[in-house]
Amino acid sequence: MRKSGFSQFLIFMLPALILLSTFVIYPSIKTTLQSFVDENGKITFKNYKDVLTSRDTIDLSGFSRGFPLGTLLHNAIWIAIHLPLTVSLGLILAVLLRKVRGGNILKSIIFLGMVMPMIIGGVMVRFMFDGNLGVINAFLGLFGFESKTWTAYPETSLFSLIFGSVWLWTGFSLVLYSAGLETIPRDFYEAAAMDGAGPFKIFFKITIPLLKPITVVVVTMTLLWELKIFDIVYVATMGGPGGASNVLALQMYTYAFRELNTGKAAVVAVLLTTLTITASYPLIKGSSDAR
Repeated sequence: MRKSGFSQFLIFMLPALILLSTFVIYPSIKTTLQSFVDENGKITFKNYKDVLTSRDTIDLSGFSRGFPLGTLLHNAIWIAIHLPLTVSLGLILAVLLRKVRGGNILKSIIFLGMVMPMIIGGVMVRFMFDGNLGVINAFLGLFGFESKTWTAYPETSLFSLIFGSVWLWTGFSLVLYSAGLETIPRDFYEAAAMDGAGPFKIFFKITIPLLKPITVVVVTMTLLWELKIFDIVYVATMGGPGGASNVLALQMYTYAFRELNTGKAAVVAVLLTTLTITASYPLIKGSSDAR
């Protein structure tokens, strides 16, 4: 019976194992090996050295152009700004719109950024910061700021894309937090109110702790999205000007299909895979602990 059961297990698992080996395991091993092969076919660490010491980085006053790690730094800046903004905005909006009349309609409008193709989102972000047509310039003009195309300057292009993409992802955290709020018993809030707790104390002592599992999911998924960001940057700036808004995924595309350097492209792919696995660990660990 044991042999028969094991044979049945193999029969059912064989199609999945074939697909997994063909499209995941083999390409991963091949890409890792390719990352150590230079343009002359030699096994070396040159590709890693070239990629991790590239000088395509943002140009800020007091921030020397030439900082190493290249586009990895840009992704780090993206995460440092975009992650706290989208997570906190999603949570705050979920709490505020919970008891507001027409709140579901507002949530649907905010969530449009998620269901919209990111290529279209990139076009909209580009026009938002346009010097002639942009809504950002129209708003800033009310306070006397000079109109300019923010994505055309090295010191502002990356930040324009980051802030422009906030509304594209906030809907994700909003929907998840809204669903999480429905799982919190109202008795908790009523008991806290009877004990004299104010709205802020209830928010920090009840809402945030009980939404911790949701926060883990939101933070992990947002991190993965920020690490693999490509389409918005490709459409809006193509990584320019002068590489000031370039990111890892776009750099991998450039190495592979523009410079035809598969070794460097493989290095970025290995780096992205390592970072995504690391970012996914809290979610995977939480799922295992839940069992």
